[in-house]
Amino acid sequence: MTVALATNDDGIDSAGLHRLAVLAGEAGLEVTIAAPAAQSSGSSASITGAATDGRIQFERRELEGLEGVPAFAVQAAPALIALIAAHSAFGPVPDLVLSGINRGANVGRAILHSGTVGAALTGGVNGARGLAVSLDVGMHPEEFHWDAAAPFVRRLLSRLQVMPTGTVFNLNVPNRARTEPELREGSLAAFGIVQTTMTHNDEEHARLSVADTPAGQEPGSDAALLASGFATVTNIASIAEAGEPALQD
Repeated sequence: MTVALATNDDGIDSAGLHRLAVLAGEAGLEVTIAAPAAQSSGSSASITGAATDGRIQFERRELEGLEGVPAFAVQAAPALIALIAAHSAFGPVPDLVLSGINRGANVGRAILHSGTVGAALTGGVNGARGLAVSLDVGMHPEEFHWDAAAPFVRRLLSRLQVMPTGTVFNLNVPNRARTEPELREGSLAAFGIVQTTMTHNDEEHARLSVADTPAGQEPGSDAALLASGFATVTNIASIAEAGEPALQD
C-alpha cells in the first residue's frame, strides 16, 4: 500500500489538514499525520525545531473524525517534519508527502516562503512525491470550503503516483461551495497574490504590511488563473542548477 504523510504549516488542529488526511484515506493510501504543534506559516523549507538534548519533540494525538489514523504534533517546522519522516520518524517512509490544505493561496514565485510548499518540496528531494494544496480564502475569510479541493486532490493523487519520484505538484483552489471550477495548469506568476511593503523603519524596528497584489498578473500564470476563478496546478521543481554558467571561459 502507498504510504502518505499528511502535514501542513497551519498546525495539527487545522480543519484543512484533517480534510486532506480524510481524502488521502479515501484514496486508499496508508496515512500518517505529522504536523507542527503550533502555527508555522511562512517557514519555507526551514528545518528548525524545538529540541531537548538534540531530540525533536513530538506527541501522539487523537483527532476527531480520524480515529485509527496515527497523528503526531511535532515541535518543528513542516519541512523538518517531512525530513525526519523520510528517516522513519513516524513509521514507514512515506511515498507521498501531502501538505495542506492551507488557509490561503500559495501562488507565484512567492511560494519560496511557503511552509506548505516547503514541506512538499522537502519530501520530493528525499525520495517521495509531493502535493501542496491551498485554498484561496483571501485576506478576511468568513467561510472555509475545504471540500472544494476534494475533486482536484483525488485527480492529482492518481496522476502523482505514476510520476517520477521527486515530482511535486502545487494545487490552488477557489474558496467556493457547490460549484466545481475547471482545473488549469499555470505557470508561476512573478509575484504571489499578496505583496509585502515596509510601513515603518527606524534604528531599532521595522514593520511590514501585507496587501493584495494589484490586478494585472501575467496571463496563464497560476495567480491570474486563480483570480479568474479556475483551480490551478503547477508542476514545480526544487533547487536546481541554472542553465547559465556562473563563470565565463
